[in-house]
Amino acid sequence: MSALLEVCCGSLESVEAAVRGGARRIELCSALEVDGLTPSPEDVQTVRERYPDLIVHVLIRLREGDFCYTPEEVDRMADQVEAALEAGAHGVVIGCLTPKGEVDMEAMETLVSRVEDFDLARELVASDRCHAANDGHFFPAASRHTSITFHRAFDRCRRPMDALEDIISLGCDRLLTSGQAPAAVEGTDLLRKLVESAGDDLIIMPGGGVRPGNARRILLQTGAREIHSSASETVDGVKVTSAVTVAAILEELAG
Repeated sequence: MSALLEVCCGSLESVEAAVRGGARRIELCSALEVDGLTPSPEDVQTVRERYPDLIVHVLIRLREGDFCYTPEEVDRMADQVEAALEAGAHGVVIGCLTPKGEVDMEAMETLVSRVEDFDLARELVASDRCHAANDGHFFPAASRHTSITFHRAFDRCRRPMDALEDIISLGCDRLLTSGQAPAAVEGTDLLRKLVESAGDDLIIMPGGGVRPGNARRILLQTGAREIHSSASETVDGVKVTSAVTVAAILEELAG
């Protein structure tokens, strides 16, 4: 089975464990005890410097609680998006809802636009450098597309299939969801439907309660090709990523 494991890491210690376990991509956040908040730009930069081959997606979540944000909060999250990208993030993980349980298209468009503006500016800088080369050749800039994941705010949407269409229309690359169940292993029916409906337009990434022993089954039952897990254990009351658990999930996916 060819599948990619994304490991959710809430600290630099957890990132180190994920890498030791064989992870190739992480979601970096802070404050996992409240289901994750935006990490500092300094932590993003540190991870990129220590592990240059690791793909780093950064959670953008301003506060704990619901996913309904004021315009002022959206502007602050847009600034967090830019700060994460300036620190070297390969992608951002975002999600905004209305009080009615629908995707907040206005808020999401603000965040997506900040990503697109950053990518365009970076591409123009790279293009200028190529034009300035002295060897007489023009080298087009490498792809600068920043990955955008819509996170598990989706699991609070009232009409999941309508929300799916909204997320696709925003240009997101993937959707992280448990299939609106307490754990992904319980939400495989909706996850499979999402995978089938999204087709090649959006990657559906099951997450929530993914552990050794159920990761492969979730993928087989849903048709997904990416999966998300904290792969954690509790040490002194704190959740930290376990290199052993990461390795065990990867071994299961490779079997």
